[in-house]
Order: sequence, then structure tokens, then C-alpha cells
Amino acid sequence: MSLWRQFARGVRALSNRTAADQDAGDEVQHYLDEATAALVANGLSLKEARRAAQLELGSVTAVREQMRSYGWENFLETLLADVRCAGRWLCKNPGFTVVSALTLALGIGASTAIFSAVNPILLQPLPYPHADRLMMIWDISEGERSDVTFHTYREVVERNRSFDALAVMDGSPWQPTMIGSMAPKRLDGQKVSASYFHVLGVSPALGRDFQAADDRFHGPRVVILSNALWKRRFGRDPWIIGRGVRLDDDLYTVLGVLPPGFENVLSPATEIWSPLQYDAGHATQFETREWGHHMRMFGRLRPGVGIGQARRELDRIAHTPIAEFPRPHWASLHSGFIVDSLQDHVTRAVRPALLALSGAVILVLLIACVNVTNLLLSRGTRRRGEFAMRAALGAGRPRLMRQLLTESLLLAALGGGLGILVANLGIWALAALSPPGLPRVSAIGLDGTAFAFAFGVTTLIGLVTGLIPALDASRIDLIAGIQQSSQRIVGGHQWARRMLVVSEVALAFVLLVSAGLLLGSLEHMFAITPGFNASHLLTMQVQLSGHRYDKDSAKQWFFARALEAVRGVPGAASVAVSSLLPFSGDQYGTYGVQFEDRRGYEVSRYVVSPGYFQTMGIPLRRGRPLSKHDTYDAPLAAVISESLAKSEFHGADPIGRRVHIGPLNRPEYTIVGVVGDVKQASLAESQPDAAYITPPQSWFADDTMSLIVRVHGNATAPAPAIKNAIWSLDKDQAIVHVATMDSLIAKSAAERRFAMIVFEAFALAALMLAAIGLYGVLAGSVNDRTREIGVRAALGASRGKILVDVVQQGMKIAGLGIVIGLGAAAAATQGIASLLFGVSRLDAITYLGVIALLAAVSLIACWVPAWRAARVDPSVTLRAE
Repeated sequence: MSLWRQFARGVRALSNRTAADQDAGDEVQHYLDEATAALVANGLSLKEARRAAQLELGSVTAVREQMRSYGWENFLETLLADVRCAGRWLCKNPGFTVVSALTLALGIGASTAIFSAVNPILLQPLPYPHADRLMMIWDISEGERSDVTFHTYREVVERNRSFDALAVMDGSPWQPTMIGSMAPKRLDGQKVSASYFHVLGVSPALGRDFQAADDRFHGPRVVILSNALWKRRFGRDPWIIGRGVRLDDDLYTVLGVLPPGFENVLSPATEIWSPLQYDAGHATQFETREWGHHMRMFGRLRPGVGIGQARRELDRIAHTPIAEFPRPHWASLHSGFIVDSLQDHVTRAVRPALLALSGAVILVLLIACVNVTNLLLSRGTRRRGEFAMRAALGAGRPRLMRQLLTESLLLAALGGGLGILVANLGIWALAALSPPGLPRVSAIGLDGTAFAFAFGVTTLIGLVTGLIPALDASRIDLIAGIQQSSQRIVGGHQWARRMLVVSEVALAFVLLVSAGLLLGSLEHMFAITPGFNASHLLTMQVQLSGHRYDKDSAKQWFFARALEAVRGVPGAASVAVSSLLPFSGDQYGTYGVQFEDRRGYEVSRYVVSPGYFQTMGIPLRRGRPLSKHDTYDAPLAAVISESLAKSEFHGADPIGRRVHIGPLNRPEYTIVGVVGDVKQASLAESQPDAAYITPPQSWFADDTMSLIVRVHGNATAPAPAIKNAIWSLDKDQAIVHVATMDSLIAKSAAERRFAMIVFEAFALAALMLAAIGLYGVLAGSVNDRTREIGVRAALGASRGKILVDVVQQGMKIAGLGIVIGLGAAAAATQGIASLLFGVSRLDAITYLGVIALLAAVSLIACWVPAWRAARVDPSVTLRAE
């Protein structure tokens, strides 16, 4: 080794010379030639010696540059040299590079896709000026938040001093049919107060906003169009302003067109807006619609006014009525108000799911980082001779660490580039799988913020995954490293890699448990009966438009004739109509009922045709169902739900008892029957109290009804024939929302299904990465222990014994990860507790199933390297030694 030591001293002395020494290159080249001979004489191959010299010194020019004082230009040149060196190394190891880059792409792409959804929904302010000052205002009814009345809106507008402006929108749907040169099209519209867009801080791009004069009783018929509707229906015609469009047989004047970037977060599907035009004079008549809780109110706080101050002022208004704004005795205004930010209102429903998904994607990202770190440590073990040689050639710890960090950053950059492609696919999948209520879906995408996030994550991963291997490589023993035989180095590597795999298994356990709990929740949910027989039910919604249906009698005539026409369609077993359809999203059919003891309830009011209960398969508990004899001139008859009967009558017979449904100035209904409870909004929600009456006995006729058809065979097959039967009565009426009842029930659980699918995908990725990590550790261990295994085999150890030893080694690692994962999962699943139904977050069956799955996958991952170890030929191994 004297020649080697002489070479090393010469290189170190040369490294201390000044940059002015122009002959340094020749001298270094001379010493490099000697070093090559020395290394070959000490057992290294010529190829290894040359590669070591190229990696560290590269060329005489590179050495001269290193000996110069560092300047900006020198720094850039050195950095480029490091990048070129890292690139050459990655190209020489294509298998490692591809696996590592794909692993990082999975983590970076998934995290970027989830961030692209979380950022506009939860983190960014709403797309309005000073959006933090926008507040939703709710009435309190029976201790819960409720829509406000029109009278409440009028009073708060006049008496408050906390808000710059207030606005309301009608919670009941307005879906006009646009008639013109193109085919009739039913639109999603909104009836709003004139101040609606002013409060949001938005002005039309063409034309003008609503004015107070537009929002008066019997005021002008005017509308404002969305930019998308203007483009689609009117071809961006700038002369549309001031022209008329026909909606439901009425001519409306177009006042304005909204800008293309406008997002209506309060009702994303809306394409057209019109003023409320309520009769303010009727607001003091307590039995009018103006006293119904069907208005959604929001406002913009004055600058400097906080939400707490606004709440206190509104509470004072609620508790101090004045003569100018009289209130009925049953008004809930005195209970106070709830004031929330508009941002919280928009995101409240989806916040738990998005936060849970954010936590899941962080776990996947951590697993990906751990896996790549493991791969880098494994490669570092194989490169310890190279690192030792480069250290002997004069490279200090910072130089080695910088080179290795450059390699990991370049690897992360490759993963980040592929991750952008994965993120694009992920965003497409999120949009396709997202539940219907997900707000701001149009804002989800790879914008500048998402790219900045991806860049930041990529850089952080490059530093984190490279730091441990870099620190490890910088502590290599020169002589032992060159001889490739240091058990201390190998052992240290193995311990670190095993701990990393333990963390992978623990993180995978958390994701698998979360996915299993969500899957169990869905299974429990769909095991619940909705209260009717959903199979073979076809539903569709029919909305009447046109002045020929202004009278209630005309509406009832049309739906009665439609029932007769549909009954003649082949395949239709039974037919009915209802003003409310379970699981359809209908939520504006809630009315008050009052029994003889003056006790009141909020119930779902169903106006249904005779035969509805038979068609739906709703069981009759007592009395009789509604029949064709419950007509205009017959005594008013009602059927109530079982839960309402229990709440009011506590087991007594309700048949023959009387109840007010809706306005108290109407005659009372006689209860003639009790039917089973029906889930209205979701299988996860408790069944609401309900009251059923026939169309002729309702105090007003609904212009929108849902048609329910029980079908022989395939539920969707007769849909075209049913549409034609309805259109045979009036071809201008829109038929929408055609769906089977089974699909509506499945759609009601869309949020939980969305979370479950994403968690299952992440859990599967985590399971695969953990298995790969465990396999890699054992494969590396077998490779490092080849001599030991050969000696044991030569001394008489059987293949079975070696196989069991290696498998036990791997299963101990997996077992430790499972134990740690048990505690982590018990804590982490608190984040998805709101998404669970019928399943405890500590469900023993789920945990045992995940333990069994991880154990089985770990056993498979251990078996391959164990089989390889058992097949080691001792004669070949010992001969190589």
C-alpha cells in the first residue's frame, strides 16, 4: 500500500496549491496514472479504478477548477459538473433510476392532484373581492340552522349597521324553459334580490346589474345571463343586451351578461338570474309564502366590523321586535341568528373528506420517500468502494455529500416531471369520481400554485431522500471501503434500511385500516333498507311550463293524464307521481304540521297520487292508503309516517285524529293511515317525519312532479316509450333527471364512495411499496451475507433452515411495523370518523383483516430472497473467496 499512500499524499498536496499553478493538470494526470496501477495491484479491476478517477477528478480542467477560489462562475461550473456526473451515474443504472423515478412520481403526482383540489376549495379565498367579509346568515329554528323568511330579510336590512349590503336568494328551484329558434331547453335559474351581485362584488361584463326598480312586485321581467349560456345559446352576440328571450311563454329582457370567470359558489349550476319581485306589502300577512323559511341570506360586512360584532347586533335585533316589523307568535326570529363565513358554508360538507384525503396522500408521499431512501442506501452499500476511493483522492465530506445530494435531486426532478403526468391523470379521476356537492370543481386544475407546490415537494424530497445516504457515505472507512469487506458499514446500512421498512409497513397499515373502515361503512349503509323496494324503479322529473298551466286544475289535469298514458306503456307494472322523490336531492318540501294538542313538527310533505305506496313498495302499518276517492269534495285525508305517529301518539291509534298540514288557516286533515318510514336524503341520515296527501286535496298544485314507474325487467328499457307517452300530451314539456332508484341511492353515498375509492387506491399503492421495500432489504441482506450463508451451508445447514431464517428476519421487520401501525391507525382514523357509518374506527374485524393481509404480503415478499439464499452454492461462494 506504500504506492497508494504516496499517491494520496501527492493528490492532497496538489489540492492545496493555488489556482495560478498552470502545471497542476499534468502533475495530477501523472499521479492518476500511478493511482490506477496502485489500485489494480491492490485487487481492484482496471474498470473500477478508471471509473473512480472519472467520478472524482473527471479531467485535469475539473481539478484545476476545484483548486481555484470559489466565485459565482466557478460555483455554476462546479454545479453543472456535479449534474453531469449524477446524470452519468443514473444512466449507468437504468433499473434503479426507473424504479425510483416511478415511485417518486406516484407520491408527487398524487399529492399534487389532491393539492389541486384542496387549494381552491379549502385554502384559497373565494373568487370575490374581499371574500373574507362575505357572511351567510341563518335563522335558528328548533335549535338548528334554518333558511330565513322574506320578512326576516326585510327587517335585518332596515335595522342592521354591521353589513354594507345584504342579499337573499330563493331556496326553491327556478327552472325556466327557454324557447326560441333552437330546441326548448330547461335551465337552472335563481330568483335573487336586486343586491345579489352587488354583495358578491361582481358586475356584468356586458349590460348592467339589477336595480331596486327591477325587484318590485309586478316589476319588469328581466334576466342576467351567465357567460357560458350567452356563448352556447346566443353565439356571443353583443347585441343581446336589451333584447327579449322567451322563458315559459313569457318575454324577458336581457339586462346583462356576467364575466367569463364568474363562479357562483352558492348555486354552481345556475345559468340565468331574475329578481325575486316579492310583494313586500304581504310580508305582514302571517299566512303567506313570505313567512316560509325558504330564503338564503348573505351579506358583506362593513370594513373593520368583525363577525362577533355582527352576531351580537343580529341577536339584539332578534330579541327586540319593533312595531314596524310585526311578527307572528310562531315566528322563530326571537331565537337568534347563526352567522358563518361564506367560505365555511361552501366547504363545510366536503371539508372532512378533503382533509382525510390530504392526510392519506401525505402517508403515500412519505412511503414513496422512504422507499427511495432505502434504494439509495442499498446503492450506497454497493458504492462504498467508490466513495472510499474518491475520499482517498482528496474529496472531503462536503464534496461527497454535495455529489450525492445532486444525484438525489436529479432523481427527484425526474420523478417530479413524471409526477406532473400522474397529477393530470389524478385530477381527471377526481373530477370523474367527485361527489355532486363538491364545490368549485371548475377551479380544480394544474395552475401556477399547483406547479409551485409540485416543485417545492420535488425539491424537499430530493433533499430528504438524499440526506441520509449522503451522511452515511461521508463516514466511510477508506481502507475497509476499498477492500469491500466492512461488516460495520454493512450492518449500519442494514439497520437503517430495516427501520425505514418498519416505517413503511406502519404507514401502509394506517392507510389499509382507513380504506377498510370506509369499505365497511358503505357495506353497512347499503345493508340498511331505505323504507321501500328500490329494485326495478325508474324515475324522471316533469316540470310544467307555459301559461296554459297557470291554474292548479290544469296542472293536476296534465299529471292525471300523464299517469294514464304511462300505464299503457309496455313493461310498466305500476305508475305514480310525487312532489318529493327520495334520494333525488329534493329538499324544499318541508312544512309545519300541528296536531290537536297544538304540538308542532317540521315534516316532509309529499303530494302523491293514489297507488304511490304500492308502486314504491312502502309498507302500510295501519289504516288505509290514499285512494282515488280522496278528491276535491271528499273529506281531507292524510297518511303519516310511522316515526311521526310514534312521536305524537306514543303507541296510541292515530287513525281518525286530526292534523293541520301547512297553513293553519286551512281545514284540518284526518289521519287515515300510517306507513313505514322512508329515508329521504341519505341512508346515513335518520328518516324524517312525513305526511302524505293527494294532489286534489293540496292547498296548491305543484308544477314539478317526479314520475315513478315500477318496471318488469330492465328498469331503463321503457324510458324512451315513457317520454313519448308524456310528450304525446304536450311536446314542449321538459323531462329531466331520468334515473333508476338504485342509482339515486348509490349517488346519495357519493362522498363516502369517493373517499373510499381514493383511500383504497392509496392503500394499494402503499401495500405494494411496503412489499417492495421489504423485498429490497432482504435481497440486500442476502447479497451481503452470501459468504456467511455459503459457509453455513458448507458446515451442514439445510436449505430449509436457511429459508426459515431469512423469512423470520423479514417477518420480524413486518411485525414491528404492524405493531407500530396499530397505535398510529388508532390515532389517525379519528380524521375519518365523520365519514364512518355503522362502524367504529377501532373495529376489530377491520384491524385483524389488515394484519392478515399485511402478513400475507410480507410473507410473499420475504419468500423470494429467502429462496435465493437457500439456493446459494457453498463451493462457488468459497471458491470466490
